[in-house]
Amino acid sequence: MDLKTTYMGLELRNPLVPSASPLSEDLDKIRQMEDAGAAAVVLHSLFEEQILHESQELTHHLQRGVEHFAEAITYFPDLDTDYLGPQEYLEHIRACKEAVDIPIFASLNGTTTGGWTEYAAQMEEAGADGIELNVYFVAAEEELTAEDVEQRYIDILKEVKSHVSVPVAIKLGPYFSALMDLTARLEEAGADGLVLFNRFYQPNIDLEELEVKPDLVLSSSAESRLPLRWIAILYGHVDMSMAATTGIHTHLDVLRMLMAGADVTMMTSALLMNGVRHLSNVLYDLQNWMVEKEYVSVEQMKGSMSQKSVADPAAFERANYMKTLHSWQ
Repeated sequence: MDLKTTYMGLELRNPLVPSASPLSEDLDKIRQMEDAGAAAVVLHSLFEEQILHESQELTHHLQRGVEHFAEAITYFPDLDTDYLGPQEYLEHIRACKEAVDIPIFASLNGTTTGGWTEYAAQMEEAGADGIELNVYFVAAEEELTAEDVEQRYIDILKEVKSHVSVPVAIKLGPYFSALMDLTARLEEAGADGLVLFNRFYQPNIDLEELEVKPDLVLSSSAESRLPLRWIAILYGHVDMSMAATTGIHTHLDVLRMLMAGADVTMMTSALLMNGVRHLSNVLYDLQNWMVEKEYVSVEQMKGSMSQKSVADPAAFERANYMKTLHSWQ
């Protein structure tokens, strides 16, 4: 059974990759992930705010507009104690590379262009096999247009690419009005991979304390349908690698994403709920399904149910919406 796949030019032993999460802050957990079958690991994110904090610039950015926005200073964690700082993050990369034989992807998370993107080069120097760039911000300023938002993603990507030679994947959210056009522009700007989709954690209102608070809700398999649709549509239109994330819990989720056209599948919620050993269960079930259905390799099924491959391509577009509405009994 050939489970090998290629992601951003790197050959991986299978398509299972734990995505960025607090689990990867623990070196022992990363060793356990490798033992359980993980083909690579994306480390937890190093945030732009942490880098600015180290250079004593964070106070200004957090306090500006505190009286006007829900994301006030008290909403941010204590960066002195809750996160590994930039230098500790680089040391963590080095430790991971010494401890395991699988590729390690660093995660860089920010919202603006600027000197913080230079840390990508230090991540590469520390041994990272690639960079996952996570651009997450809420476009809540009146003067920002949709074009401004998209251009910010492209500009940050270009800055990061200018500092490194390792491959760079960009992690996107689903809230773009013209995703096909944006992905083409990102590929032109140098992106080596797409990670679809970022699952933004939304704040909630505590009705007892009357405060806006973080509210972590783990994903379910049902949420995988959104990245599945867009990976299936994009397959064959981009040369970038594609990673499916959000809602990957079982071998069936993995299989569907591969058939849609993903090169790898990434999971976090399933590991938080079931433990790192869940990876070995998914891998075991994946192989058994392939044997039963007489598939000999992952490459054989990749893209076989993409929009360009299925008998009814409209199933991924508006026709599916109408058919679904009329399917309720």
